Amino acid sequence: MSQNKITIIHSFPTWLTPTQTWMYNLVKYVPESINNHIVCKRTQNLDRFNLPNIHSLADESLVSLLWEELLLRSSFKKTSNFLINQAKKYQAQILHSHFGHLGWANLHNAQTSQLKHIVTFYGYDVNCFPQQNPIWLTRYQQLFDQISCVLCEGSHMAQSIINLGCPKEKVKVQHLGVKVNNISYKPRKWQQNQPLRILIAASFVEKKGIPYAIEALGRIKDDVDLEITIIGDVSKSKPRYRIKRSQLEKQKILDLITKYKLNSKTKMLGYQSHDVFFQEAYKHHIFLSPSVIAEDGDTEGGAPVSIIETAASGMFVISTTHCDIPEV
Repeated sequence: MSQNKITIIHSFPTWLTPTQTWMYNLVKYVPESINNHIVCKRTQNLDRFNLPNIHSLADESLVSLLWEELLLRSSFKKTSNFLINQAKKYQAQILHSHFGHLGWANLHNAQTSQLKHIVTFYGYDVNCFPQQNPIWLTRYQQLFDQISCVLCEGSHMAQSIINLGCPKEKVKVQHLGVKVNNISYKPRKWQQNQPLRILIAASFVEKKGIPYAIEALGRIKDDVDLEITIIGDVSKSKPRYRIKRSQLEKQKILDLITKYKLNSKTKMLGYQSHDVFFQEAYKHHIFLSPSVIAEDGDTEGGAPVSIIETAASGMFVISTTHCDIPEV
């Protein structure tokens, strides 16, 4: 390890789910003066999200993973030997917990390892957790008292975190960026004698507002020839109740497509790779992304990175005045 470099342990539950391309970029493009080490419980999609220095407890020992999860859930243990050992092995100075609830779970790990602790909030950890269970208001106060810094995507999320009790001076805005040099800028042009091609891309969760998109398109279908493409499907994120809610959201989307007689105009591609997302984006005129506040309090928190990416490609974006979307 270079003596001039800072070593950071990035803590994730899983590295990395298909919809978290932006998380991959967040770690990949940290300056070269930083040594990154990713410490997680398990890995997936490494063919798409592989980086140096990924340390997975499941790869070390599945038995150790199950035993550690059992002890942590039962509150018999408040530290992760695996994370602490990795921090010691690589002489880390900073622990970066990705998601607020993981930051709280890592408080004892940071204290035991004598690491400065940075936590990034992303969305449902800001609004949904405290609304669903008030215990998180207390836990977050513990977190804010002990950590060095909180990172978030924009000014709206920053104020939301301050409203939860975090001192203003600890909150720093770190905008999520995209590699504009890798995205061809091709402004779309639509002629009225051709179909207006609309792209929607998101997990089927309430905060993405896809039913509102379908309803809006249903209202104009008799006036404008439409071609609609939907990339996304039921969210596989835990806990289980979120999967069930996502399944209900998918049925709602399908029912509205039928209600507005949009079946013949709509292609549903399911989850696709980031490359396919861009291939489809260049075939379409408008990216439609109407995010909303979900019934359980879930929000974008910041803004969908898909909006930033499609705008960078020269695509026209229609969205909502929601969280940090206006800041984009």
